[in-house]
Amino acid sequence: MGTIQIENVSFKYDQMVNNLFDSLNLKIDESWKLGLIGRNGRGKSTLMQMLLGKLQYSGQIISNLNFYYYPQPIVDKNRQTIELVKELTNLEEYDMWKIEVELDKLQVKTAILNQKFSTLSPGEQTKVLLAILFIDDYGFQLIDEPTNHLDIAGRKVVSDYLKSKKGFIVISHDKAFLNQVIDHVISINRTDVDVYKGNYDTWEQEKTRQDQLELGEKNQLKKDINRLHETAVKRENWSRQTEKGKNKTGLQQVNLDKGFIGHKSAKMMKKAKVIVKRVDSEIDEKKNLLKNIEIEDPIELNYVKVDHPKNLITVDNLQLRHDEVLTPKVSFKLPVDTVVSLIGENGIGKTTVFKQILGIKQPFEQIGELHVAANAKISYLAQEDELAGNIRQLAFKKQIDAENIFSNLRKLGFERSLFDQSIENMSQGQKRKVALAISLSEEANIYLWDEPLNFLDVITRQQIIDAIKKQHPTMLLIDHDQDLIDEVSDQKIILQK
Repeated sequence: MGTIQIENVSFKYDQMVNNLFDSLNLKIDESWKLGLIGRNGRGKSTLMQMLLGKLQYSGQIISNLNFYYYPQPIVDKNRQTIELVKELTNLEEYDMWKIEVELDKLQVKTAILNQKFSTLSPGEQTKVLLAILFIDDYGFQLIDEPTNHLDIAGRKVVSDYLKSKKGFIVISHDKAFLNQVIDHVISINRTDVDVYKGNYDTWEQEKTRQDQLELGEKNQLKKDINRLHETAVKRENWSRQTEKGKNKTGLQQVNLDKGFIGHKSAKMMKKAKVIVKRVDSEIDEKKNLLKNIEIEDPIELNYVKVDHPKNLITVDNLQLRHDEVLTPKVSFKLPVDTVVSLIGENGIGKTTVFKQILGIKQPFEQIGELHVAANAKISYLAQEDELAGNIRQLAFKKQIDAENIFSNLRKLGFERSLFDQSIENMSQGQKRKVALAISLSEEANIYLWDEPLNFLDVITRQQIIDAIKKQHPTMLLIDHDQDLIDEVSDQKIILQK
């Protein structure tokens, strides 16, 4: 039975002040289906890179397993898919049946092996790379965000596929997906790392129980500290008054034993100091509480409602044509304070519709009607974040107060130490939070959000859902996360071929 033994492992990146991992100890069985959970920037992908031997760390990782990572780096996507498979698996021609078996399980036609990888849809590319990952029956797979480019149907296929496998670690922020495929959880918390047996719901229930326990201990400790402070102050005041009293002259002091009073006040002063010391000790203990409770400050959109008698966006039998490509007809209306979700499989044209609404130049001929209210301010959160420079530079470019962006980032669990860092050096989740914070900060009458949950941790996802439900902005939404769509949508528009 193979295991992964992580012993006293510590690691930090060069630009960090504190360790990302500090004396980490874990023992993982090769048969476990592990979900790796934690807020963006906690080190989920870093842990995978350490297992792969790509990073230098102190301590040791002991294992006899072969580790395989998704997504594999593809240098030239214009090569035939079959050539990439051979390169990444070292399979000979007579062993190519193995990849065909895995592709069949993922409901992918083997004919795509003869296509250029670049011509495959994002979902097909994901499935090919996952099939490559599981060619080795003795491997241990490290799967980093497999659902980001999958539509709802694709997520179902991949979850069924992974349910049939054993021995992997998967990073995903899709709760429903994790509940389907994992039987253990590694939770990277604020101050430590825990392992749980069960799925995402099991972890969430246990985390809630622990948080409530810590909160109860904290509240009781605060009461104890207040009581101790009051006692210490009373005793200290009494001893001081007594010490002053022994030096008074007059008839009232004739029969008093000054030595007795001095001795008694000294004892009381000593007791008072002991109590103060105890209070200080209790305060130190209090600081260690709430160590893993995640702070979830509510976020707000800088939404400006407009009084408009008609719809802010009207789409009537809209199609976009380029050569042989023709998007499906779509019609919808977007009134004020309404959330409309566009739903459809990958590549059907949802993002293309968004770009047409925004007036972004595309090689498409428009068929049908599209009308956007004049002077409406639109905040666009793109599917792919093309951000460069640092946050202050972006704020200046977009004419947004940088402090508002920083405030929103802090609410999203973003570390202050990253504020001046180049965005190119951030993780995918951190980049996504910067893009989200910009959209939250800029004044808007309409929001166009294209897959806003990509790469974001589960806490941030819930913050987004709560903000949309509370403010109910005028919004067009694209996402494949069923929970988000069901919770916030007033209307669902389905695009079908």
